[in-house]
Amino acid sequence: MPKLKTKRSAAKRFKIRAGGSIKRSQAFKRHILTKKTTKNKRHLRGTAEVHPTDKQHVRAMLPYA
Repeated sequence: MPKLKTKRSAAKRFKIRAGGSIKRSQAFKRHILTKKTTKNKRHLRGTAEVHPTDKQHVRAMLPYA
């Protein structure tokens, strides 16, 4: 079997935690921030977990993670 290539864009966006869950950063925090409330921006801080329905897709993109 040939080696599988990792999707580099996915490798930069996702990290696998020790328990097996996949960590991702929050969306909607990059630009057009003036119309967003301070509370909204505060809640977009930090990281979140990938939804279970998307987990298999991310795992396929990161074969050696």
